[in-house]
Amino acid sequence: MGILAAVLILFLWSIHLSYGLFFFVFSFSSVFTYIHILIQTYLFTGLFITAHDAMHGNISTRGKVNHFFGRLASSLYASLSYKRLLKNHFCHHKYPGTDKDPDYSPESQNFFIWWFVFLKKYSTITQFISMAVIYNLLKLFVPEINIVFLWVLPAVLSTFQLFFFGTYQPHKIPHTHDMLPHKARSQKKNFLWGLLSCYFFGFHYEHHDSPRTPWWRLYFLR
Repeated sequence: MGILAAVLILFLWSIHLSYGLFFFVFSFSSVFTYIHILIQTYLFTGLFITAHDAMHGNISTRGKVNHFFGRLASSLYASLSYKRLLKNHFCHHKYPGTDKDPDYSPESQNFFIWWFVFLKKYSTITQFISMAVIYNLLKLFVPEINIVFLWVLPAVLSTFQLFFFGTYQPHKIPHTHDMLPHKARSQKKNFLWGLLSCYFFGFHYEHHDSPRTPWWRLYFLR
């Protein structure tokens, strides 16, 4: 099931992105433009969720298979360093909501400041060079407006989706007694909203309490 979910997300992401870049006729006046942006944003979020599940060993019982999907998904997402993702994410689980947590911002709970700090911890010079090279290669074959609005913008929007539902909302202060020991809260139980908001990662206490539970089963833990 883990491999099937990972392959499905990777397949849908690649097919929809390919259509958007090479075949979609971009128009600001068309409602389909905004629908495509939203769909691609959601699929970008799915890529990161796939990399995240790989880090926890939730795609396959074989470690090499997990790391294959993790490296592939994180590379496709934004040329992210899977090694850095692993290191930071396990620190996040070990020290949630503290100054040792790389996903947390003890200095400021402001949404945009925290979001910037969150992204900074996962960014590398190699990543920016890689993305710049890919961007300029795509410009040789694809209208630049399609690249900006159907590849770059959805990737950026997905960082907000991941950050809000998977970090900011679950871990922001105040940390109440029912959030212990993980300093994490969960959204109200609603299947459709849980899936659409962030692949059930709004059920965040459950994820910290059972990190070996894959994303599609978090709803049932809630």
